Amino acid sequence: MIEVKRLFDFPYYQQERYPKEDALVTKVNGEWVKTSITEYIDKANAISRGLVKLGVQPNDKIAIISMTNRTEWNICDIGILQTGAQDVPIYPTISADEYEYVLNHSESTYVFVSCQEVRDKVEKCKANIPSLKAVYCFDEIAGTPNFQEVIDLGNENMDLQEEVEKRMAAVKEDDLATLIYTSGTTGRPKGVMLSHKNIASNAMHSEGRLPIEQGNAKALSFLPVCHIYERMLLYMYQYTGTSIYFAESLETISENLQEIHPDVMSAVPRLLEKVYDKIIAKGTALTGVKKKLFFWAVDLGLKWEPYGKNGWWYETKLGVARNLIFSKWQEALGGNLKAIASGSAALQPRLARVFNAAGCPVMEGYGLTETSPVCTVNDIRNNGFRIGTVGKALPDTEIKIAEDGEILIQGKQVMMGYYKDPDQTAEVLKNGYFHTGDIGVVDSDGFLKITDRKKSMFKTSGGKYVAPQLIENAMKQSLFIEQILVVGDGEKMPSALIQPNWEYIEEWKKEAEVNLSSDSSVACKDETLRGYIQTEIDTYNEKFGKWEKIKTFQLTPDVWSIEGGHLTPTMKPKRKVIKAKYNDLYEMLYGR
Repeated sequence: MIEVKRLFDFPYYQQERYPKEDALVTKVNGEWVKTSITEYIDKANAISRGLVKLGVQPNDKIAIISMTNRTEWNICDIGILQTGAQDVPIYPTISADEYEYVLNHSESTYVFVSCQEVRDKVEKCKANIPSLKAVYCFDEIAGTPNFQEVIDLGNENMDLQEEVEKRMAAVKEDDLATLIYTSGTTGRPKGVMLSHKNIASNAMHSEGRLPIEQGNAKALSFLPVCHIYERMLLYMYQYTGTSIYFAESLETISENLQEIHPDVMSAVPRLLEKVYDKIIAKGTALTGVKKKLFFWAVDLGLKWEPYGKNGWWYETKLGVARNLIFSKWQEALGGNLKAIASGSAALQPRLARVFNAAGCPVMEGYGLTETSPVCTVNDIRNNGFRIGTVGKALPDTEIKIAEDGEILIQGKQVMMGYYKDPDQTAEVLKNGYFHTGDIGVVDSDGFLKITDRKKSMFKTSGGKYVAPQLIENAMKQSLFIEQILVVGDGEKMPSALIQPNWEYIEEWKKEAEVNLSSDSSVACKDETLRGYIQTEIDTYNEKFGKWEKIKTFQLTPDVWSIEGGHLTPTMKPKRKVIKAKYNDLYEMLYGR
């Protein structure tokens, strides 16, 4: 019987228990191409032999950079780890300069890239990376060695399998498995050192919170696998015998959901917000009885509580709403979802309510790259779900709240440290606990609630503390507001920089017959639009104390994006960067 201790044990465990023909499935030229668990392992072994032949040694670093999740990523991952080397997944859309920094800092010897776009970025900086020996591509590109060449090399050197197995036996669960460079909101990224035990234990503990039938489920994977969240889930899916289907892109998710009918998928709140906004926009376009029924169902959904707490009459009405309206929401998400695992940022409670009411169960969790990542997660079973919280701690995980409210974590999933950075490591790993930098509370039933980032909180000139994330999450419920940054450190009052939801506003101006310029710079100054947004802000301000209310705001003309530098790759706002970009608007907030 296979016991899972190292990351490369997962496919072998799956082969023993759930010998699937569709272990990994990627769409190629319009067709879903299945890779069986046996083929997956055979190709991973060929990669291992090929890398050994190329001279890869234990503890070498090999980077993987892919624009999309795909079968080749997993084959490379297992193939690299079996040699005793470590892999370095890199976020594909960062700049060539950032590639250069990560590849040099990690001293990567080889790089596997997905396509020409990534290859070209690596080529730009290749001459400045002395450790780099070669680049292999998943796609076929003239003049670039193909990943298949490493497999072929491995198949020509079958005698090296004995060496691969010796190296596998030498890898211990406490050994380093991967370096994940965090997309910090300031400064250079830090290389988080995660061991085999860190990630493997997290995958196995998280499995207990996943309400699916083992050996007989499908997952849709689309969040970037270079982040630990999706990567850990891929190991967990292998552990539970879940077939993994890789979405073609963010743009094709709707289509892929219809083709695959998955039982489980992961999501970030930003995606769920966009799905919700699109559904509401469609409802707004309805007329007469259909429109009334639609918004009756939505209003009902926004009052949802788990475990029938609203009583039999509410549940009776909800049954009607599910049949008439929400069944279409379920169909749009594939019609078969048992769980949507939401992570990476705070989920607005209204989204948790309405999606669960619609029969699309969204379960929010919490964690960081440094905790492999999951620390807590909600689970609809056994009263393990509470709206507005990130759930209860995983097994073998201790959550402690420091005197200043900071969340401290102890458990097998806590990282080894930051690569080549003992000072930063010592700053966050103290007295056996990882200091998360997040502020939160644990209620009497053990549910964790996150209130803000420690570094995001600020004090007004009147000496009052403000937690901006709470205010931002409330304000983002407005269909007019796509992104918002609450500011006011050392100022007399909190204010906000707002990126309007231009997509919604385009529809709204037709519906409301408002004459609004299509030039966003002009539209930002339009008094009618500003008046509507002010009304929305006034509504959500009611939830907050006098010192927390947003007093003034300015609209930013451009869309905040990863490429524009406003957001981290996990869609979190870079507070200092945004404030600096719109310094003139910031000054206007305070009449300067």
